[in-house]
Amino acid sequence: MVRFSPAPPNQTRGHGRRKPPRSGIIGLSALPMWRRVQVMDSQTIEILGRNRLVDQLLLAGLEVAFPARDRGIDLIAYVDLEATVSRFTATPIQMKAASARAFSLDRKYAKIANLILAYVWGVQEPEHAIIYALTYPEAVAVAEAMGWTKTESWAKGQYATSAPSKALCILLKPYIMSSAAWWSRIAGANAVVSL
Repeated sequence: MVRFSPAPPNQTRGHGRRKPPRSGIIGLSALPMWRRVQVMDSQTIEILGRNRLVDQLLLAGLEVAFPARDRGIDLIAYVDLEATVSRFTATPIQMKAASARAFSLDRKYAKIANLILAYVWGVQEPEHAIIYALTYPEAVAVAEAMGWTKTESWAKGQYATSAPSKALCILLKPYIMSSAAWWSRIAGANAVVSL
């Protein structure tokens, strides 16, 4: 946890400069408030990640619904207007948010049909946040390419890393999402083409 103890304006030394904060974190008081917050609990990270994901889905022209119970689906992205799709189309999404970067895969998600795993990285710095979206089979293919499916951890049902390698980032690059990519991923073949 970061403690703040900037010197009051009247406690200066020398040429009008402030004393360093007593907390030992030098220069922290000069940072904007949003940069001072360095430790987030898992609930905050999840909320920020979900909001970032929902923003991107809504900007894509998609609708979002939240299941009443948590059975492995965090939200459902869908398209329902006849002018945009030929039929109602919905896709379940399991979101994995990280304040910096993290990738994980759990075998329990194999049972959910058409599930998209959305990895939201960098929620602590929104200007650098990035979202990757993979189907479960695509995520397993990445895990196989990384050699994770041969590990003891995977044998127990899951694999996770909080320090993604350059090789992993290269494998994930095709799955970077944008509004256009989300529309294509969710509406897909059901999108109405305007001539």
